[in-house]
Order: sequence, then C-alpha cells, then structure tokens
Amino acid sequence: MAIKEIDRIIYAHIDDQHPDTLRFVADCEEWFGKPVERLQGRYKDVATACKMSGGRGYINGPSGAACTKFLKRRVRQEWEMTVKVPLRYVWGMDYGEVDRADNLLDSMPKQEHVFPLIDHKMTKEQAHEVLQASGIKRPAMYDLGYNNNNCVGCVKGGMGYWNKIRQDFPEVFRKRAKLEREVGASCIKGVYLDELDPSKGRHSKPIVGDCGILCELIKI
Repeated sequence: MAIKEIDRIIYAHIDDQHPDTLRFVADCEEWFGKPVERLQGRYKDVATACKMSGGRGYINGPSGAACTKFLKRRVRQEWEMTVKVPLRYVWGMDYGEVDRADNLLDSMPKQEHVFPLIDHKMTKEQAHEVLQASGIKRPAMYDLGYNNNNCVGCVKGGMGYWNKIRQDFPEVFRKRAKLEREVGASCIKGVYLDELDPSKGRHSKPIVGDCGILCELIKI
C-alpha cells in the first residue's frame, strides 16, 4: 500500500517517550509527504495513568498495562468518535507480531485492518534496513540497545530491560520504583524494582540490519 493511499497518519504521543521520537516523527512526515497528526489525551504520562487506573494495586498484568489503556487505547477511541466514515487502519506490526495482530483483529472487529509488514513477511530488522536505505535515522532508543521504541521505562519490560534502564536512565528507574510503591503493584511479577537484583535478567540483543539486498532494491 502506497502512502498516498492513506488519508491520515496518527501518532499518539506520551510525555515519557524519548525526546528523539518527535525528531523521528518529523523525519517521517517529510518522507511520507504527509503530516502526522499528534494525538494526546488528558493524561500525559505513565505515572498519571497508573495512578488513575481505578485505585491501588495495578500497573501491568494479564489484561494489559494501565498506561496503554489511558494513554493510547482511550486516546484512539476518543479520536474514532470524531470520525464519521468507516475506518481502515494500517498497522506497522512486523512479521514477528502475528499473534499481536490476531489479538487486535479480535478486539476491533468493527474496523478494517491492514498489516503491510506482516503481509510481506518483513521482520523488524528488515524494516530498519528500509529506514536506513531511505535516509531516515531510526529512533534513538534502538541505538542505545533497546528492542523497542516504547516509553523510557516501559512498565511491560522484564528484569533485563529494567536493569539496563537502571544503568542508562537511573532517574527514570528511581521514579518507576517510587511509583510501584505508591500504586501498590510492581511492573515485574513477584518483585519490586527497588528490590531487583542488578545481575538478574537478560536484555535482548540490539536490532542490527546488514542493509543487504533489500536495501539495494530500495535504492534502485
């Protein structure tokens, strides 16, 4: 699907995103030749969303993260209420996220959904190669060695992720540890961040594309 076929490009902003994310959004606007609409609800950051999740005792669990509900899903749903035509969403999930796409189809049956990366069996590494070949610098969190460009201090991260945050963003680690105690729940099942052993967990390897034949095809 060509970008020109897409009517509107939406980005839900959260104050806890790495500042470089907005640079990336601006670069993509130029690449697309279309504006990217920035959406943000009345709750701006992870801490506020977790505190507004219905009381004490919940940050992240089987039903998802409180911040996802208030900072992304609700923002999207409120935007949908302003649109009077049938919606067809184009999602950037890669070939390793087929299960996530299936869950999304089940949760949003009233809309049409397109998954171009999955349809073309493109991995996250290949998507990064496309960016590199197109002259777009990927978001800084990837260059810092993180596997996703989530909020700095994502409540869905595991032990290895949080121990890397402890090293790279110690102030964020401290604030999330304090938030856990205020809410009465932890990001990681069974352990609070202020009790997490710094040697525990494994962090995913950084995403590195070799920019091989795929990049050459894009440049042609």
